[in-house]
Amino acid sequence: MVQKHVAVLMGGFSSERPVSLASGNPCADALESAGYRVTRIDVDRSVASVLAELRPDVAFNALHGPFGEDGTIQGILEYLEIPYTHSGVLASALAMNKEQAKRVAKAAGIPVAESRVMNRHSIGRDHPMKPPYVVKPVNEGSSFGVVIVKEDQAHPPQVIGSSDWRYGDVVMVERFVHGRELTCAVMGDVALGVTEIIPVGHSFYDYDSKYVAGGSKHECPANLSPNIYQKIQTLALKAHQAIGCRGVSRSDFRYDDRHSENGEIIWLEVNTQPGMTPTSLVPELAEHAGHGFGELLSWMVEDASCLR
Repeated sequence: MVQKHVAVLMGGFSSERPVSLASGNPCADALESAGYRVTRIDVDRSVASVLAELRPDVAFNALHGPFGEDGTIQGILEYLEIPYTHSGVLASALAMNKEQAKRVAKAAGIPVAESRVMNRHSIGRDHPMKPPYVVKPVNEGSSFGVVIVKEDQAHPPQVIGSSDWRYGDVVMVERFVHGRELTCAVMGDVALGVTEIIPVGHSFYDYDSKYVAGGSKHECPANLSPNIYQKIQTLALKAHQAIGCRGVSRSDFRYDDRHSENGEIIWLEVNTQPGMTPTSLVPELAEHAGHGFGELLSWMVEDASCLR
């Protein structure tokens, strides 16, 4: 039996390069252990010529951030006719733009928080929305550039308009939703379990809380009533399908149960290329559903295609 040749794309040149390397190397190791022939590619701007010469059977996309999960690398793979994992060009581009993804989700009946898109320089000394609210880059991941503005703050944080800001000029200002941080993965057309994320020593689920060991506690499965648990699963699958995702995705939610058990469930975003680091959520959720890490990755390789 001929080994399938898998090129694992990692690294890249977005702000999420370290996360991508931390995802890509464990994936490459696991795929080698599963019997695939693996080539690791640290992606730079010559990636098209590298792939054209290599001609792998499948590209396993472990890139994160702009150029890696926004439809750009997906378009290159389509031109080269190399089957690839995760979502296609349109779904990747759509999901990467938080505001456009929210519009599609809202049209599909998925509850979202009120928000507006602004140029960061137009946020002066007056609040663009009644606090508390969140300011986040429209096209970034891993909580880069996320600023939470609390109720008692007199004016927006100066960092948003400063020269130190590295996340683009277009930001989304979104109503802050109190409550619990929940996430649900989708594998193909099946919603997996729900995890509650509890930051440890951090005010919210920021970069260090995500990727530093001990930065957060993952309660898998989340301690929720059955109807809330199932509702989160239903909404995650609905978002996956409405945006046109393929392979594996992960939707993030806030659940405010301070006043009643039914509370308020708000969908935040869908991640078309969730992290695969040792502290990542999707491998945990897959394990809970009975899919070991190697089995999960093998499924993703066998699910790969073009025109996704």
